[in-house]
Amino acid sequence: MSLPNNDDPMVSTDWLAERLGSPGLVIIDATWFMPGTPRDARAEHAERHIPGAVFFDIDEIADHTNPLPHMLPEPADFAVHARRLGVEPDSDVVVYDAQGLFSAARVWWTFRVMGHAATAVLDGGLPKWMAEDHPVEQGWPQNPHGEFKAKLDPGLVRDLASVLGVVETHAEQILDARAAARFLGEAPEPRPGLRSGHMPGAHNLPSSEVVTAEGTLKTRAELEPLFATAGVDLDRPILTSCGSGISAAILSLALARLGRWRTPVYDGSWTEWGGLADTPVVKGA
Repeated sequence: MSLPNNDDPMVSTDWLAERLGSPGLVIIDATWFMPGTPRDARAEHAERHIPGAVFFDIDEIADHTNPLPHMLPEPADFAVHARRLGVEPDSDVVVYDAQGLFSAARVWWTFRVMGHAATAVLDGGLPKWMAEDHPVEQGWPQNPHGEFKAKLDPGLVRDLASVLGVVETHAEQILDARAAARFLGEAPEPRPGLRSGHMPGAHNLPSSEVVTAEGTLKTRAELEPLFATAGVDLDRPILTSCGSGISAAILSLALARLGRWRTPVYDGSWTEWGGLADTPVVKGA
């Protein structure tokens, strides 16, 4: 078995429904909620998930030596977790979340950073799956341990030093996925202690704008003008950023739909940048 399209990062609910239980397929529930949201992703997974889906805890599968939230783990640590989820070197991984399209993009990007390109996102996630009366189950399924091996792809991730360099050289376009009011410095950050505003020269495209009201990723024809309106040149290098590296991955996912498969995410994002006293910050347009 193989994922249906090499030119699109998404799979449909019908495609997945026809392949439930197929050898080589690993379905991952990547549900994650913003801090302060009165919902428990683990409890919701136990109550209701796509049959056979295993749970990927974004906060647990992270670098716990770093004070920033859910930073990428070391490849060897990630490999241990991926094996526990039953991922093999040749597995097809399909990721979804309970919101439709939100945190699944982060896990899609993480697998790609760790060298596993055979990863796709379920378009519309659990809400679309359930709306179409596909089956769900309860409990806490576990797969037999896999033999996944991680190999870091450094071209898909950016750190503080590299983004500081980009601000100076403009070698890449910085695309910020936060809401416009936060980008402009007109609304406070949800995490305490962070300055408001954006990186010099950054463009803004809120991640919510690339997702439909039904929680699916917009079409290529719908996406292209959104990036153009944001001032982004699709023919030049782009990196994405957001609050803590979650919604930035949605923009990288959308760019993959447009053929830009190698759009890196600034892992520390605004939680790192806005939490420092000496990084340059701009307010307003």
